[in-house]
Amino acid sequence: MRLSVYFLPTLRETPKEAEIVSHRLMLRAGMVRQASAGIYSWLPLGHRVLRRIEQIVREEQDRAGCQEMLMPTIQSADLWRQSGRYDDYGKEMLRIEDRHGRDMLYGPTNEELITDIFRHAVKSYRDLPRMLYHIQWKFRDEVRPRFGVMRGREFLMKDAYSFDLDFDAAKTAYNKMFVSYLRTFARMGLKAIPMEADTGPIGGNLSHEFIIQADTGESEIYCDKHFLDFDVLGSDIDYADPAGLQKVVDSFTSLYARTDEKHDPEAFAAAVAEERRYEGRGIEVGHIFHFGTKYSEPLGAEVARPDGSQVPVQMGSYGIGVSRLVGAIIEASHDDLGIVWPEAVAPFKVGLVNLKAADPACSQLCEETYGKLQRAGVEVLYDDRDESAGAKFATMDLIGLPWQLVIGPRGLKAGTVEVKNRASGGREELSLDSALARLAD
Repeated sequence: MRLSVYFLPTLRETPKEAEIVSHRLMLRAGMVRQASAGIYSWLPLGHRVLRRIEQIVREEQDRAGCQEMLMPTIQSADLWRQSGRYDDYGKEMLRIEDRHGRDMLYGPTNEELITDIFRHAVKSYRDLPRMLYHIQWKFRDEVRPRFGVMRGREFLMKDAYSFDLDFDAAKTAYNKMFVSYLRTFARMGLKAIPMEADTGPIGGNLSHEFIIQADTGESEIYCDKHFLDFDVLGSDIDYADPAGLQKVVDSFTSLYARTDEKHDPEAFAAAVAEERRYEGRGIEVGHIFHFGTKYSEPLGAEVARPDGSQVPVQMGSYGIGVSRLVGAIIEASHDDLGIVWPEAVAPFKVGLVNLKAADPACSQLCEETYGKLQRAGVEVLYDDRDESAGAKFATMDLIGLPWQLVIGPRGLKAGTVEVKNRASGGREELSLDSALARLAD
C-alpha cells in the first residue's frame, strides 16, 4: 500500500478527550474516530489490526475444537425473560421496541440465544459435547464510556459456549478454553495471567479472567513471577487429552494470582517467596465461566442420557474482547514516539521510507524494492509522499510498524539501505538483498 493514497488521518496534537495512552495513540495514528460517546469508526489502519487479532482468536478457537457461527446483534426480549435476566441486567442493556410493539434488545452477550438454538437442535447425549463461537459486535450502555476502546459502549467480542452432559465433561471444555486463551494471547506477544474471578451477571461458580501487564491497567494485580517465565507456545497441546489439559491448567492455577478484588495479603505472603512476588497493574482481555445449568434449566435445554432420562446440559461461556485487545496491546507496548506493534498483530510488517521522492534514482529503487517485498508476501506500507525525512520518520514511529526500511541518496551511492527495528530501535546498514532476506523471514 502506498501512503500517498492510503487513508491515514494522523494528528500532531492529542485530542483533549483522550485520557489514556491507547486512546491518545489510536486517535493520533488515525486508527479510529469517535462517532458518539463510546462508539467508534475503525479506519483502515485500525481495522487491519482488528482483523489480525480476530484471525488469531479464530485460529486458536478452531484448534481447540470450537465451531464458528454467527448470531445477530438484535435479540428478542422473550428469551431473556425466560432466563430471568431481562429485568436483572440493568440499564447497561439497550432495550428497544420494533414497529409491531415487540420488545427487543441489542445483545450485550448471547447465553440466551445460543441456548435457544441448542435446545431446538440437540436432544441426545450422542450429540455432545459441542462448542460453538462467534465474533460479533456487542452493546452495553456504559454510564461513563471513556478510555477509547478500552471501555466503549459498542465493542467486538468473541464469545464461545460449551454444552456437555455432566460436570466432568464440562470441566474438560473449560480447560480447553483455558489453554486456548493462553495460546491466543501468547501469539499476540502478550503474557496473559489467569486469575480467579467473580462471575458477575453471567452467573456460575467457576471463573477466571486473563490479565496482561500494563502500567496503565485498571486492576491492581498480585501474582507469582513464575507466571512470566512460562513458555506457553513451547510445546504442542493435545486437546483430545483431558489429563494433559488438566495438568496445564493445574500448573497455572496452583500459583497465586489475584486482582485487588480477591487479593489476600496474608495468603500472598504465605504462598509466594518475597523475591517472587509481583505487584503491578493489568488489563483484563478475556474471561471464562462455567455456570452449569443456569440457562439450560429455565430455557429447557435438555438431552436424553444413556438410560433415557432427561437432564439439563452443563454450560460454559468464554469471552475475548477483540476490539479491547487493540487498546490493551498498545497500553502494554508503546514508547514516547508512538505504538510498538508485536509483529503478529501489526497492520503492516514493513514501512518502506523513500527519503527523497524527488530523486529519480531513489524513487526507482524504492519502486523496485516495493515490488520485491510484495512478491515475497511481505505486507508493506510504502511512504512515497513528498514530505521531509523527519515527518516520514515521525509517522512511521507513531504507527509502530515492526520494521522500517529506509532508502535515501546517500545509501544509494554506498549500495546500502537502512533497516530499523521499531521495538529495539536497532539500526543496520545492509545491502538491499540482505535487507530483503531479513524482512522476508
